[in-house]
Amino acid sequence: MTDRWKPLDFGPPAPDDADPGKSVLLDYAAGGAVAVITLNRPQADNAISTAMGARLTEVLETIAVEPSVRVAVLTGAGVRAFSVGSDLRQRKSMTKQQWLRQRQDFDRTLYTLRQLRKPIFAAVNGIAYGGGSEIAQSTDFIIASDNATFGQPEAMIGLSAGGGSPVLLPRALPPGKALQMLMTGDPITAQEAFRLGMVNEIHPPDELMPAAHRIAEKIASNSPTAVQAVKRAVRMGQGQPIEQAIAIMMEAHWRSAVHPDRVEGIGAFNDNRDPHFQDADY
Repeated sequence: MTDRWKPLDFGPPAPDDADPGKSVLLDYAAGGAVAVITLNRPQADNAISTAMGARLTEVLETIAVEPSVRVAVLTGAGVRAFSVGSDLRQRKSMTKQQWLRQRQDFDRTLYTLRQLRKPIFAAVNGIAYGGGSEIAQSTDFIIASDNATFGQPEAMIGLSAGGGSPVLLPRALPPGKALQMLMTGDPITAQEAFRLGMVNEIHPPDELMPAAHRIAEKIASNSPTAVQAVKRAVRMGQGQPIEQAIAIMMEAHWRSAVHPDRVEGIGAFNDNRDPHFQDADY
């Protein structure tokens, strides 16, 4: 057990824990239609502190209402880790009540991420364990560096995973494989995650973010109304009886059918030019 847990032993508490206001725990860069969110505690393998979780919630809520942002990419600073999940060293000094309060704050963060209407995907560089893996699973899809690993080691420290993986992993992987990961705590490599369909693409570490930007820019070039409609149809239709899922799909389809973007898109196709779609109107 010690050897398997060793990657999570990221040393002493990071300096930013003493005064989060003086450190950038999370970078948010919105250049045009693409926003990049970077978990920024590389000295702690991007472990999620209370302050980082609160900042991530704030950024996601900002993206949700910013019309110019059409797609977001979520990644981690450095090359070693996307995120190793909750900062266990910070939790060491917490009372039971403080731990439960932090748990509620993290639940809000993950709910905000899952409910985001705009497309958001994860570019996973290196280790994605525990809550870090669950953050990636909570996005629309994942691309990864070829040295990435995904793991849910909660059972190894006496916890049942509570950030979504018992629900999300069996949808991304064969249920038996998901259960094996959750029960043993053993991680899987990016290659295995790709083979099983959890990861869409694998890239060398230095090519991961350029690939993420290419994907994001392609999504951003399409109609935000149509992209958000199809995301809603997929998300809301999952697990529903076929006709119920079709009804959800058709509601989303008709919203896009009466939107000016449809006229622009078809007109641009017929005129052999690039379309100019509107930012989503809320």
